[in-house]
Amino acid sequence: MNVIRFSELCQQGKVKGQRVFIRADLNVPQNDAGDITEDTRIRASVPCIQMALDAGAAVMVTSHLGRPTEGEFKPEDSLAPVAKRLTELLGRDVSLKANWVEGVEVTQGQVVLLENCRVNKGEKKNSPELAQKMAALCDIFVNDAFGTAHRAEGTTYGIAEYAKVACAGPLLAADIDAITTALAHPARPLAAIVGGSKVSTKLTILKSLADKVDQLIVGVGIANTFMLAVGLNIGKSLAEPDLLAEAKAVIDFMKARGAEVPIPTDVVTAKTFSADAVATVKKATDVADDDLILDIGPETAARLATQLKAAGTIVWNGPVGVFEFSAFENGTRVIAHAIAESKAFSIAGGGDTLAAIAKYGIEKQVGYISTGGGAFLEILEGKTLPAFEILSRRAQ
Repeated sequence: MNVIRFSELCQQGKVKGQRVFIRADLNVPQNDAGDITEDTRIRASVPCIQMALDAGAAVMVTSHLGRPTEGEFKPEDSLAPVAKRLTELLGRDVSLKANWVEGVEVTQGQVVLLENCRVNKGEKKNSPELAQKMAALCDIFVNDAFGTAHRAEGTTYGIAEYAKVACAGPLLAADIDAITTALAHPARPLAAIVGGSKVSTKLTILKSLADKVDQLIVGVGIANTFMLAVGLNIGKSLAEPDLLAEAKAVIDFMKARGAEVPIPTDVVTAKTFSADAVATVKKATDVADDDLILDIGPETAARLATQLKAAGTIVWNGPVGVFEFSAFENGTRVIAHAIAESKAFSIAGGGDTLAAIAKYGIEKQVGYISTGGGAFLEILEGKTLPAFEILSRRAQ
């Protein structure tokens, strides 16, 4: 994908003395006291801000936080805790500016954090009037917020239409490169792992991947529906019987391509869905009517691990079992360690996936970890994200 990269503008000396507007993703969780409980997204935004400062820019940064009502600012909507954390991370004062749309005073070498952009009227509906006002504040617009790249809003799309220069920050550029490596030009075999409770929520992803991947590994409730589609009894496990035809179509389509959806040959079952439920390993053909399937079995996990270790590219979105319960985490743990040990380029995204990566301590062994959430899922569905589209158009 051809986009202007902020790093290249900095290297070319085109940023010094310029007003740079960075759309970051600083939407971090806070407790009731307003303290930040997890600052990964803030830390991930620092390289772009520092890059702009090092290049001699006057820097403005904004983000959304939570779900404020447009035009109705409340104290809990404020980016004040983020400004404090950025001040600590950058080692310089980061002031917070409210009511900034009509104008911002910022000098070379200074960083100003612009208050929650979703409080501005017209942000979510991408008002051209708002976008033009924001574009007038800067010489260079930098989108460094992959987590919002699937939304066509004022600070993710509109401003990019009207700014003098619109480019991708290092975080967004890294996501573009990783996704291109994994899906557009993958080393083969290409394996995808898609977990989740329902086929219906991931059906478009499954259909899109079925045309690209060599192995489509499904987990949790999705796997139950696929097992049901091939005639296996799944007891009282979570599944979607009304989507059996779609699941079978995915299996048949991949088989015709010489690819496969590996169906579990053994599973881990319980009689109740609880952390202290007794776990029983069974052959997939021996599931009783009152059983709940909560994980793939050790035989299946070992077989999938062997395939993943031999893969050229791995895309991971979702666990293969109820890994939050220790008795049913083996499948996800084995898969995670197989990805870590594989020589394949791996890209992972989605909240549960990130939780599993953290639980098993494999952050440094995964090729690229996307914090994008919804944006990552839409990429897997084969969609062109609005932020990518407008940056690509502005690069022409």
